[in-house]
Amino acid sequence: MAYRCRAYPDEAQQQVLARTFGCVRLVWNHTLAARHQRYRAEGKATSYAESDRALTVMKKDPAFAFLSEVSSVPLQQALRHQQRAFGAFFAKRARYPRFKSRRGRQSATYTRSAFSMRGAVLRLAKMGAALHYVWTWPDIDPADLDPTSVTVVKDRAGRWFVSFHVEVSDPAPLPATGEHVGVDLGLTDLAVFSTGEKIPHPRDWERHERRLKRYQRRLARCQKGSANRKKAGLKVARAHARVADGRRDFLHKLSTRVIRDNDVVAIEDLDVSGMVSNRHLARAISCTGWAEFRSMLEYKAQRHGRMVIAVGRWYPSSKTCSACGHLLAALALGTRTWQCPSCGTRHDRDINAAKNILAAGLAVGAGDGANACGGDARRTGATRALSPAKQESLGASPGIPVPLGWGGCQ
Repeated sequence: MAYRCRAYPDEAQQQVLARTFGCVRLVWNHTLAARHQRYRAEGKATSYAESDRALTVMKKDPAFAFLSEVSSVPLQQALRHQQRAFGAFFAKRARYPRFKSRRGRQSATYTRSAFSMRGAVLRLAKMGAALHYVWTWPDIDPADLDPTSVTVVKDRAGRWFVSFHVEVSDPAPLPATGEHVGVDLGLTDLAVFSTGEKIPHPRDWERHERRLKRYQRRLARCQKGSANRKKAGLKVARAHARVADGRRDFLHKLSTRVIRDNDVVAIEDLDVSGMVSNRHLARAISCTGWAEFRSMLEYKAQRHGRMVIAVGRWYPSSKTCSACGHLLAALALGTRTWQCPSCGTRHDRDINAAKNILAAGLAVGAGDGANACGGDARRTGATRALSPAKQESLGASPGIPVPLGWGGCQ
């Protein structure tokens, strides 16, 4: 578990942390550049032990003597983080590690040898006074924590945070409710449930976005390199932070309610990164937070003993009648309601899709979904997924809300 709190360092502590951030950034960029140079010249990768030895040599160089003025632990942790980042990239779980910028998010991680926490008082290495932070979990006493590491962060909006990483035992699974739900994500409504409930987008985002546009216009009129441009950039970053915080808070509350009330949650396996390449819908899709919502559902379900099932992105959930299983040949995106030509049932497009997603997800949970030919080769994570399959309709059968033959290649 990681407990993230707002921190309020004094002026002297901010200077120490700023120097630490700069040294961490330098070590990260210097090591990453050395990795690139060695791979291009020799075709060899660099291990953590080799980068650690290179850091020792680097600190002995008079040109980098200032690296000894800060704690050595955050520098070592930067090397470990970079090694894990390359491991995640080669495992196809993350993108390629990039160079760090002084204008981006700054962070430094301290292990137990570089901080002390007695009671609720936190002291970091190279600092004389304790770091002031605000604890926001009233049911947990910070004096009882035994953190394995502490991370101090300064975001682009100028806010300071401290995260306590704590080893905790798995909580007891939530009691079974006997309820299942399918979730259809969209742009008209954020989420539509198979129960018929529709979750609209929060309206306060529009107010924050209007302020953000105004600040961005002011930033565009400022001269580059001027002090006013820095002030305007800080206002833009703070407006972005308000939008992100509001979205994250809303998605946390919604995902917690969904996991608490349902034993099984079926959701679409959307290709969000591919969908945002559409320049007409990129902004609207990015504001919804679909990927973040699914990530929250997954880790909360794993923690509380629930099941999240991802239904394949090629599954025709909107075109399939949830009452009889009839599959339409085509359905325009602008058609929000339609009537089944087979059984005469009239459907709301999104509610019908959510019902079909739930039925397909329950089929996977019951072991009815067979693996398609190579469809799951690159899938990672604990979420169970419906394998891709051909979409030809081989007929309709009453009471079966998915096309026959959906099991995949046999």
